[in-house]
Amino acid sequence: MKNIKFLLLLLFVSYMGFAQSGPKIEIQQSENTVDYGKVKKSTDNGVRSFTFTNNGDAPLTITGIQTTASFTILYKPNQPIAPGKSDKIEIKYNMNLGPIRKTITLETNAVNYEGGRVPLKIKGEVLTN
Repeated sequence: MKNIKFLLLLLFVSYMGFAQSGPKIEIQQSENTVDYGKVKKSTDNGVRSFTFTNNGDAPLTITGIQTTASFTILYKPNQPIAPGKSDKIEIKYNMNLGPIRKTITLETNAVNYEGGRVPLKIKGEVLTN
């Protein structure tokens, strides 16, 4: 009986050691994806946002954003996001005709993504007038 209690205690302590503490980013868009859908170049400005929340127990910092030449980052938070608070990343696509299949990578201190690198996906299609 002592061995079973010791084993249960050991398992509990091990579980607590593996629990991640720190900032955790949760992107509000399904599958971290913004879907432009089918848009017309003449009527859409190409601006979209990724909204996120820090669900961790420490401030979340965005240290960089890797993007292609097709996008401009209009807004990113410059200050750490406190636990429980939300913010956004605002992007602008240059509206090249044809399909949109791009990924932007956030560089963060989030512990729930490997290396803090958070992929944000963009899809859709830009049509002529």
